[in-house]
Amino acid sequence: MRDGGRITAAIEVLTDLETRRVPAKIALKAWSDRSRFAGAKDRAFVSGLVLDALRRRRSLAWRMGEDTPRAAVLGVLAFDWRWSPDRIAEAAVEAPHGPGALGEAERSSLEAPRALDDAPNPVKGDYPDWLDPHMARVFDDLRGLHGQHLAHRAPVDLRINTLKTDPERAMKTLQPLGAGPAVAVPTAARIPAPDPAVRTGAVETIPAFHKGWFEVQDLGSQLTVEMAGEIAGKQVLDFCAGGGGKTLALAARMGNTGQLYAYDADARRMADIIPRAQRAGVRNLQVRSPVELDALKGLDGRMDVVFVDAPCTGSGTWRRHPDTKWRLTPEQLERRMAEQDAVLDQAAPFVKPGGRMVYVTCSLFAEENEDRLAAFLERRPDFTAKNPGTRFTPLEAGTDGYFVAVLEKSSEPK
Repeated sequence: MRDGGRITAAIEVLTDLETRRVPAKIALKAWSDRSRFAGAKDRAFVSGLVLDALRRRRSLAWRMGEDTPRAAVLGVLAFDWRWSPDRIAEAAVEAPHGPGALGEAERSSLEAPRALDDAPNPVKGDYPDWLDPHMARVFDDLRGLHGQHLAHRAPVDLRINTLKTDPERAMKTLQPLGAGPAVAVPTAARIPAPDPAVRTGAVETIPAFHKGWFEVQDLGSQLTVEMAGEIAGKQVLDFCAGGGGKTLALAARMGNTGQLYAYDADARRMADIIPRAQRAGVRNLQVRSPVELDALKGLDGRMDVVFVDAPCTGSGTWRRHPDTKWRLTPEQLERRMAEQDAVLDQAAPFVKPGGRMVYVTCSLFAEENEDRLAAFLERRPDFTAKNPGTRFTPLEAGTDGYFVAVLEKSSEPK
């Protein structure tokens, strides 16, 4: 495909996404399925253009003076990908599939875009207006800046699996992908955010990946597991295990000692845990599936640590899933808060006296974090907060957005 056809394809995907209100991956797959002529480089180009347009939807509309898929795509090419107005104009009229010649207003906006200095914070930070009070509560006057960093492309972070190898050996195998150490965690590696228009090497192409030497896992996610503390030889329950990313990280910290249990209320989400654990060399894991009667029987009051990676809005992952911020609604936030309350109440009985519960979300909002903890502690005076909670952000930590807090259960009845 020529550039003009790729640009037209990105505009079509964005239009389909808005019309059907479907996730970006579904709209991109629909385009790919009906565009068998598109090669791997074409798909990478179109996907990168679509996702960057979604990351900066509001600021692009402000700078272009028009809120349309076409304006967003042209804006990305000019302001993020650094194409000159002349290059964009040439691609626009490429026969036979270019999106059409630039209008005077478009050309003017590409050459002299409207400055963001006087834009409201939701425009500067590229998030919906209704979320501004929630962002302001956490970030105050810096909310626009935090939003901007949530609109950047994210690196690829890896967790080196110490059950199979060590950081030095793993780093050597990752050199072809340009990986380097991530300073915050000794067993973490980072591949810088790729050029969105270029198809880059996949982690899965490295033979060591299939040997279980490393897993793709954001650095913030790895840091939340670090905050579980010393768990070697302990009894640990991963109560919302999902696909098992944090389960495997917990297992590595345990060094195959003690006993690790993985559970999730949705059995479908756990389908990959066992093969992933086998590849990673995990030998101390019991998977407790909700399809079994009394799946967690025998664990009440026995766990040294219960790890609760609670369902949430995912606002901390907007860098990787930018379409989700535009589909999020106040009703969905309310539902997540109710689910978080329920999950905390369900997980608490498994903590033994003197044990810990680690509460984690990939949300930045206080309503899903500090508020939920405060409400839980009112219901359960036998628990106390070991810390006020730690929030990781792209701006301050260079990670996805995460919140983690550690609660301790009293060893004495209250």
